[in-house]
Amino acid sequence: MRIIKKFLKGLFLLILFTILLLYIFDYDYILKGVRVVYMTGHSTAYIDDHTYFDNREIKKGDIIIPWQLHQDYNKVQTTDRLKITNSELGTVAFMIIKNDKIWYENYADGYNTASKTNSFSMAKSITTAMLGKAISDGYIESLDQPIGDFLPKFSKGLAAKTTVGDLSSMSSGLNWIEHYTSPFSITARTYYDPNIRDIMLELDIIDTPGKEFKYLSGNTQLLGMVIEKATGKKLSEYLSESFWKPMGMEQDALWQLDSEESGMEKAYCCIASNARDFARFGVLFKNKGMFEGKRILPEDFVELATKKRFENGNEYGYGLWLSDHLGKDIFAMRGILGQYVISIPEDDVIIVRLGHKRGKFSNGKAFTEDFYIYIEEAYKMLENAS
Repeated sequence: MRIIKKFLKGLFLLILFTILLLYIFDYDYILKGVRVVYMTGHSTAYIDDHTYFDNREIKKGDIIIPWQLHQDYNKVQTTDRLKITNSELGTVAFMIIKNDKIWYENYADGYNTASKTNSFSMAKSITTAMLGKAISDGYIESLDQPIGDFLPKFSKGLAAKTTVGDLSSMSSGLNWIEHYTSPFSITARTYYDPNIRDIMLELDIIDTPGKEFKYLSGNTQLLGMVIEKATGKKLSEYLSESFWKPMGMEQDALWQLDSEESGMEKAYCCIASNARDFARFGVLFKNKGMFEGKRILPEDFVELATKKRFENGNEYGYGLWLSDHLGKDIFAMRGILGQYVISIPEDDVIIVRLGHKRGKFSNGKAFTEDFYIYIEEAYKMLENAS
């Protein structure tokens, strides 16, 4: 019994000492990560984690534009390969939209058309859409406007050459390290720390901007700060008035904050919404900025966003991932756990997938294997209906 008591006492003192060190060296945000992730039975961020954070509401409008159902709605069964993939990776929502009508949709047990799950990095595409809107509204001059015009910290040296377009296209030269497993990384810090703005203003531009693609979530967080400063509005407010309301979203959404009240939205991730409302952005980009007959984004901006900026770079435009799978021109919103809104304009097809896990990268491809499966099996299902 004495040995057990000594062990428990030692363990308690070790925990206290560890906590003290975390506070001394400014890593106390890790404690929130432990509480939100490990103490809820997870090992990493997860699709239903918004309830553990402060959030700001993205309000829908008084007028909802309901989805139309295709005449062949849910008449075709899921292919065996898709069924296996969805089961193995924990798909919670899968949709195929044809000619802007829902052709197929399916939800896992416990999820439905109104279920809110984390967008993760699909929010990067939405933040870029907000950039396009801010340009058309006159808050920002163009993709070539320096970010130093809005954030004086970035108005000297290499930083003075960095533009809002460089942030959107992942080519800023920022000294951010994209790391998803270390609790000491800046990626983890911005996910759990209560003051994102201060963290971002401690960073520097260390490489020549506008030269090459390098995927950094910090780029989109800075872009969010630029949009916030340019418009004088909270990101959630601007997203609501510019997209959620005019596009007739079915549900209010939530955007995770670093802290309550005056907190900053995590612009690089973390919009909690449902598959049907996320899908509307696929329609918007596919239709070159039009939604239900209304001009939401400038056509030239959408054209630019959905094409490679760097020919020798990765498959990325401005805020959107690109692919030529099956010989088609494809662009996609994507999140780290296999969140996808995949648009294929030439066939008027949009594929939406939300879920708990994604597949593995292979052969140096820009997407994990499940991305290609979703496209291939969706086309098989469409072929089976003809």
